[in-house]
Amino acid sequence: MKKYFVIGNPINHSLSPKLHNYWLEQNNINAVYEKIKLEENEIENFILKIKDQKINGCNVTVPFKKSVIPFLDKLSPEAEQTQSVNTICFHNGDLVGHNTDVGGFQKALNKLDYKVKDKKILILGAGGVVPSIIFALNKMEVSEITVSNRTYKKAENLKSQFNKINIIKWGEITEFDIIINATSLGLNNETIDLNISNIGDNKLFYDVIYNPDETNFLKDGKKLGNQTENGKFMFIYQAFEAFKLWHDLEPSVNKQILNLLNND
Repeated sequence: MKKYFVIGNPINHSLSPKLHNYWLEQNNINAVYEKIKLEENEIENFILKIKDQKINGCNVTVPFKKSVIPFLDKLSPEAEQTQSVNTICFHNGDLVGHNTDVGGFQKALNKLDYKVKDKKILILGAGGVVPSIIFALNKMEVSEITVSNRTYKKAENLKSQFNKINIIKWGEITEFDIIINATSLGLNNETIDLNISNIGDNKLFYDVIYNPDETNFLKDGKKLGNQTENGKFMFIYQAFEAFKLWHDLEPSVNKQILNLLNND
C-alpha cells in the first residue's frame, strides 16, 4: 500500500486527508493519506524517506513550504519563482518540489463569473500563500498588484521576487477591483480594521480562509454590495493538482466533495 502525508505544524486542522482519501477510494487506488506534525529538525529525515520510497509523496503546509527546499533535487518553475513548495514527488530518481497553490488559486478564480484580466488587486498579507497568489495573478494578466502587510518589511521583501508590485502601509486603502485577505485574521472571528465604506460596489472580496465559511471580511464586503468568495475551491483545486501529479489522473470535483468538507 502506498503512503502519502501532509506535513505541518500545527496540522490538526488540515482537511487534506479527508479529501485525498475520498479520491483514493473513488479511484480504487491502494493507498492511504495521513497528516503528521513535524518539528523543523525532523524535516530532512522525513523527506529522505520519500527518496527511499518508504513514503510515496507528501504535501507541505505552514510553516514548512520554504524549509523543505534545501532537501529537494529540483523545483518546478512555479516553486522556483515563488520559493514555496506544497507538493513533493519522486520522479526519475529525483525529489521534485511543486507548487500547486498557484494552479489551485487560478482554477478557483476562473470558476467565478468575474473577469480578472486587467483588474487592480489589493492583497492583505505577505506570508504563506501570497507569492503563489501573485504568481497566479500575473499569469492571469491583471493590471496592478498592491500588497499591504502588518509588518511592512515583510511586504517589501516580496519585491525581490516580484519587482512590479506596489507596497502600502497596513491600514491604507488603494483603488482596487479585487481585494484578497491572505492573513489569518478571520480564523477566530477577528475583524480586519480597514475603512472600506467608500470603495463602491461591483468588487470581488476573496478570502483564502475557508473555515469559517464566511469571515467578517466577507460579511463586510457583502454588506457593501460586492461579490464574495472563500478559499474552499482554492483548497480543493490545489489538492486536485497534487493528486494528478502523484496518480496521473484527475479526480472528480463534485457536490460530494463540498458536502465532505462542509460536514467537518
